[in-house]
Amino acid sequence: MNLPINVTQTDLSDILLNIAPVRPVFIWGAPGIGKSALVEQFADAVGLPCVSLLGSQLAPEDIIGIPQIKNGTSEFLPPKMIARTEPYVLFLDELNACSQEVQKAFYSLIHERRVGEYHLPAGSVVIGAGNRAQDSAIVKTMSSALINRMFHVQLKADVKQWLSWAYEADIHPWITDYITQRPDHLFSEPPKTEEPYSTPRSWHMLSDALKEYGAGTREISEETLRILAYGCISASHAGMFSAYTKQLKNSHLLSDIIKGESRWPSGPEERDVLYFLAQSFRARLLHDLPKSKQKLNRDSQFFAHRAKALIKDLSAINYEIAQMVVSADKGEVLPEWFMFEIVRDLPRLVPSDTYK
Repeated sequence: MNLPINVTQTDLSDILLNIAPVRPVFIWGAPGIGKSALVEQFADAVGLPCVSLLGSQLAPEDIIGIPQIKNGTSEFLPPKMIARTEPYVLFLDELNACSQEVQKAFYSLIHERRVGEYHLPAGSVVIGAGNRAQDSAIVKTMSSALINRMFHVQLKADVKQWLSWAYEADIHPWITDYITQRPDHLFSEPPKTEEPYSTPRSWHMLSDALKEYGAGTREISEETLRILAYGCISASHAGMFSAYTKQLKNSHLLSDIIKGESRWPSGPEERDVLYFLAQSFRARLLHDLPKSKQKLNRDSQFFAHRAKALIKDLSAINYEIAQMVVSADKGEVLPEWFMFEIVRDLPRLVPSDTYK
């Protein structure tokens, strides 16, 4: 399933608080985007214990229980972890990864909140979650009957909300600083091949690894940093993150370059650092330059003036990287008024048919 509307972490929290108590909610989203963590946060917020069942590891008897003879008739006894006397949050994770037989076992649990003769305690909440077919995860077709029994939402990664959480969760400062500069690297779509890729969960893993190695408090080698990064996140992001940690040591901070207190690194051995800084510079241009020239204020006028000079300096060091800064990439285009000035001052840097 791919819903036309996505929700943020804050949106989902509101939905769970208002809808989940009366209707089962199913959360769609890529692996590692934070579905499980948000359900656990919701359970804490309403003061209920959270019981998680992993759909991909369940058999029908794990839900409906096993039959026992009682007074001459059979009776199904549900599993102990489900059959509780106090209300709780039942989280059915990877629900769309389980077999059709297991999905059938969930029908009455989701629709009527019961298993055989056992009814969930009043006040209990049922929440499901699963990955999408395009996520290269274990996914089976969910029956229309089961889909129709739940309220559906699709979660997206929101950088600002994730950063707010990351500061509170004490995520390693190198990561929060990096994602602040490269918000587009927080999440990448799952690859078709078997390799790590960037998600909020994988950045959290990298944070834990950096802390265990004492990164930032004691010296660790560049090779170790590369091993940690490439073991957790997308290869392209890992290379950029490694360059970022390298430029921390070399003090080539983008803010210093913009202010004129430092220069673009120009040595061949610093090419990865230069590429990272140029990518971050492009992200700043997209974020800080207004779409209309009439909306320029004093600060943005200075930034635009410095930006043109820095692009010229960058083109003298590496023409291809300078072209990358001003290119129309993935639909993200720099403001037209700024590009007209770049075309006027550096006509060879921009293809003639890019801006007309």
